[in-house]
Amino acid sequence: MPAASEEEAWEAGTSFRVLEMGLSRSNNINFHPSLRPGMWIHRPLMIRKSIGLRFLSHVASEALVEDPAPLFTYLEGFPRPEPKYAETILAIPRSKSGKNISAKEREAGRVPSIVFEQLKGEEGGNKRLISVQTKQIRKLVNHLGYSFFLSRLFDLEIRSNIDSSDEIIERVRVLPRKLHLHSGTDAVLNVTFLRAPSHACLKVDVPLAFRGDDVCPGLRKGAYLNTIKRTVKYLCPADIVPPYIDVDLSELDVGQKLVMGDLKVHPALRLLQSAEEPVCKIMGSRVSQEQKKSK
Repeated sequence: MPAASEEEAWEAGTSFRVLEMGLSRSNNINFHPSLRPGMWIHRPLMIRKSIGLRFLSHVASEALVEDPAPLFTYLEGFPRPEPKYAETILAIPRSKSGKNISAKEREAGRVPSIVFEQLKGEEGGNKRLISVQTKQIRKLVNHLGYSFFLSRLFDLEIRSNIDSSDEIIERVRVLPRKLHLHSGTDAVLNVTFLRAPSHACLKVDVPLAFRGDDVCPGLRKGAYLNTIKRTVKYLCPADIVPPYIDVDLSELDVGQKLVMGDLKVHPALRLLQSAEEPVCKIMGSRVSQEQKKSK
């Protein structure tokens, strides 16, 4: 039986792959400009016309097609960022890098930083050297915690003068990717940011928040919680990066464990670790030294 044509696929409401941007011209089917070769598309994303196509310029096509709604939104029942921690991080451009330059920046109360691109989970180009305010980063880390700071999106505003908003060089949403602290004093040494536009997918180490320990059957019997993982790595659409993941302990008994595949997350998030890797386990009660001697 011959393969179905694009026209038959349309009538049947099935999916088919876009092989070339000009594939649909002979069938009077016009694709949304955001579609790319190799994407699987479905009937709701296609617009069928009864007349021949009129090829427009890029500007004209953008004027005719409305901006699509965000692909993903936070769902009820899943953690979402708290608005009270929303803050714009202020920065100034930095022309040079190096050990001496970084030391001078820290002496001036600034943290040497970098902004990268990350598309499809891979860190890449579009690098910009910047410096951010030490006191602002320290305040955010203290309020949120180290791991939670690295799973929170912020607006980054790069100015020519950090004390004036007259000339804004760039304003972009970012995710803190790495935070380097001094091993002895915990002073902030440098920060790496990733641009987080809506179309980006970001690799995020999402922190875990353990709940239900007060009613956990195993813990009420005198057992203890063995925490194996405190963060789990996911590939997240930028619009729905979770600030944390709830881990429910309320039904765990002695000897039972939770693995990464048991975690409840937004269906658009993709786990980048083994689903069978353990997160926590309820272990038997510890035996004290006095109890051992009595035996």
